[in-house]
Amino acid sequence: MRVKRGFKARRRRNKVLKLAKGFRAGRGKLFRTASDSVHKALMYSYRDRRVRKRDFRSLWIARLNAAVRMNNLSYSKFIHGLKLANIDLDRKVLADLAICDPAGFSQIALAASAKL
Repeated sequence: MRVKRGFKARRRRNKVLKLAKGFRAGRGKLFRTASDSVHKALMYSYRDRRVRKRDFRSLWIARLNAAVRMNNLSYSKFIHGLKLANIDLDRKVLADLAICDPAGFSQIALAASAKL
């Protein structure tokens, strides 16, 4: 006699198929291929949550480098000057300040260059 496994197996399969919603063709409809696709997608999302942090940090550094060079400094000297001047602003805030308030940012750059 065939065993149908009951509602717990159906619940497990439906959980995977729900996560595979929006996947194309069999990846969204068939349990076995959907299971593989969901597993891979979850691995990618775990990895890319960390990669996103790296990407944003490099974006902030590029923006800061461009803004600091307008104030006749290099990025590394600017960061070193901030450390010496005890200005504890992170790169995200500094990059936002460089875009939204260039005059205020140039004051910070001036303070950093004075400590060099």
